[in-house]
Amino acid sequence: MRNFFSSLLDRAVTLLETISGVQPVKGMGAIPHLGGVYFRVWAPHAHEVYVTGTFDNWSKTTYRLRHESNGYFGGNILLAKTGDEYRFYLKTASGDFFKNDPYAKEMTHSQGNSVVHDSTTFDWEEDNQFKMVNWNDLVIYEMHVGTFHRKNKNVNGDLYTAIEKLDYLKDLGVNAIELMPITEFPGDLSWGYNPAHSFAVETHYGGAKALKQFIKAAHKKEIAVLIDVVYNHLGPSDLDLWQFDGWSTNNGGGIYFYNDWRAKTPWGHTRPDYGRQEVRQFLRDNALMWLDEFHADGLRLDMTAYIRNVNADGNPQNDIPAGHEFLKWINHEVNLYHPHKIVIAEDMHQLDYITEAKERGGLGFDTQWDSKFVHTIREVLIQPNDEYRNLLAVEQAILHKYNNNAFRRVIYTESHDEVANGKARLPEDISPGKADSWVSKKKSALGMAIVMTSPGIPMIFQGQPLLEDKWFCDTDPLDWQRLIQFQGNVKLYQDLIRLRKNWYNHTNGLRGHHVKTLYLNMSQGVLAYHRWENGGKRDSTVIVLNFKNQVHSQIAIKFPIPGIWLTRFNSDSKLYDLSYTNLGIAQTTTNSEGWASVNIAPYSALILSMD
Repeated sequence: MRNFFSSLLDRAVTLLETISGVQPVKGMGAIPHLGGVYFRVWAPHAHEVYVTGTFDNWSKTTYRLRHESNGYFGGNILLAKTGDEYRFYLKTASGDFFKNDPYAKEMTHSQGNSVVHDSTTFDWEEDNQFKMVNWNDLVIYEMHVGTFHRKNKNVNGDLYTAIEKLDYLKDLGVNAIELMPITEFPGDLSWGYNPAHSFAVETHYGGAKALKQFIKAAHKKEIAVLIDVVYNHLGPSDLDLWQFDGWSTNNGGGIYFYNDWRAKTPWGHTRPDYGRQEVRQFLRDNALMWLDEFHADGLRLDMTAYIRNVNADGNPQNDIPAGHEFLKWINHEVNLYHPHKIVIAEDMHQLDYITEAKERGGLGFDTQWDSKFVHTIREVLIQPNDEYRNLLAVEQAILHKYNNNAFRRVIYTESHDEVANGKARLPEDISPGKADSWVSKKKSALGMAIVMTSPGIPMIFQGQPLLEDKWFCDTDPLDWQRLIQFQGNVKLYQDLIRLRKNWYNHTNGLRGHHVKTLYLNMSQGVLAYHRWENGGKRDSTVIVLNFKNQVHSQIAIKFPIPGIWLTRFNSDSKLYDLSYTNLGIAQTTTNSEGWASVNIAPYSALILSMD
């Protein structure tokens, strides 16, 4: 009987809306329009759903949403407007309760209220004309907004304070910023990998408007912005999605989550149910929101291995087929609507399948973080004994490709994962307690030279040029006084990035796909390789690396082209540190067969090319 009267009431509301000229508006959540705000929510097990807020003095049941179809409830509130706080009030078999809008684009805070947000009013000026550079020109800077730039050590950094340092990044040569997750999270401090409200930008970071201002400002400086998103789990705390409409089985999370063995993740039993179309749509809408409404230039999906497998262990018994299909769909949708934007996987299992095209049986990601590279290079550099450095492993890390494509991988020596959770910044790991020592500076610079000269998309983590020590922590902001103290190290990064991007038009090979080993001597600790795109002068580039604490003179290397090769970079230059020796060569000339001699300082890198 109750359902009968509810149905009659729904029909009456529909009739009144039709008479008044208000028709259902497309979209989810709170959608402002000329006739008020249209609210829509998915709650298939609710008997009745109301929306209440500041527009009705939180009266609970003044505005009842009608049941549209397939568990969706919607209705228009003429008096509601942008900036109003609101919640849904659900009557269910499990009780009556308030819930925040899963699609809320603004929150008062993680445990607060949803806020009606108008996505159409921001003035983007000429931002639609911005286009990210080609992927072989990308240099990514991973940023944690809360610690990147704090004017006061006791106050979180936000997107507005981050804007103030964009000139630094521009001068450094960075042309893409990867923001660690910026969605609403519990409390004041977080890495961001515990999303409480997936569509709302963190209040302490300035909210949605601040993110748009940041992206617009970055674009004006020709810097792309990538958003790190978390779809392998949600929450687990301050999570209104949990048992959203009262229903669950096995004491699980309800309609948005798996309610069986597939729910388990290392971060809580909150894995989204990729088998439900409504949940897949929720996550898909989230992905496209950053690209559409916020003009972001790409996405980085956190720990995709936990989307396709319960334990991320590759065991077929733990596989989640719907997770595989979900990832394929996300990549398909981005390619369909934003083909020039990039989608990065953090999968860390060294599988070609991740970046293989969907039509060839892959997941279709554009590129992926390369665990083979980072773990190998860090291990070799951290090794205290020169005799045990495995140059064969370094060679394989440099030569490694996915799908025979150099730019299907992102390469780095530091990321938020690699400098925390028991691991430290690379200079600190090299010499614990002495991150600014000669050995730490030389070896960490050698590592960055490998990053910037190996085939792949290079990435640096915030603070690397400043020679940040210890480990990453969301309570410890970057020390910008180090910008002066280690200005030589900053210049070293700047020079490497410029060569990587072919700034001077004589190292085009560093933007190319091709790499070949020219010289490898384990006893000397010397490795040399050739990078090229088309080959020839101003393209072919030779890199020589010395992994030992000793000078090497007159090393004979067969260069790819006979002639005069000029040194474009020497990490032992006094420009980078007064304790360095300038040992090396200004140029070398090959004989008729292409052989030439090279001198190189301890723990150093040389980059040579031809005019």
